[in-house]
Amino acid sequence: MAMHGKKYRSVAEKVKNDADYSVADAISFLQENPTAKFDETLEMAFRMGVDPAKSDQAIRSTVALPHGTGRNVRVIVFATGDAANAARAAGAAEVGFEELIEKVLGGWTDFDAAVATPDAMKEVRKVARVLGPRGLMPNPKTGTVTDDTAAAVNQLKAGRVEFRMDRNGNIMVPFGKRSFTADALLENAKALMDAIVHAKPASAKGTYIKRVTISSTMGPGLRVSLKEISG
Repeated sequence: MAMHGKKYRSVAEKVKNDADYSVADAISFLQENPTAKFDETLEMAFRMGVDPAKSDQAIRSTVALPHGTGRNVRVIVFATGDAANAARAAGAAEVGFEELIEKVLGGWTDFDAAVATPDAMKEVRKVARVLGPRGLMPNPKTGTVTDDTAAAVNQLKAGRVEFRMDRNGNIMVPFGKRSFTADALLENAKALMDAIVHAKPASAKGTYIKRVTISSTMGPGLRVSLKEISG
């Protein structure tokens, strides 16, 4: 088990393990108690009460963070013709079709999101074994399979992030940088919580969200009060 450094331990000792924090208080704590010299990312982790083994209880969607994530989002686009030109004009990191598919098949995954036009998907499915496990496969449910490639690229670069439940029933999503204002982080966090609530599968029974924690890249996790999450 990895040993935490002195800075982490000194911050972790301040965390109230017997109490739930409000989202605002958790954000303030992490902003006031940095554990790294760089601008840490703040992340929200959800422990879900649905069965990850049941396909009808899968959770996967997107959320537009009003203040973005604070990082440059590298988007690639599988497209040809006008859709490819539109994607380049919108600032896609790389645009192509067969040659881009070959590059990804070769193991290249130096990007944060992938978009494809519907007519490109037949060939793009060849890279599913590379992109699927990384959560990067274009999907109509998340708006990444579309003819409007420019809109998709713009939304992803502006702060639309995808979230999905993993095989252990957890969802982890970054929602900003420690350097953001407290209000910006709070608005991003609330947008994320609302999106998780709205993504509730129709077949879900019982407690939907069991636990929520907020942490920074190198910092401890703070348990958030579920009272702030409607639904």
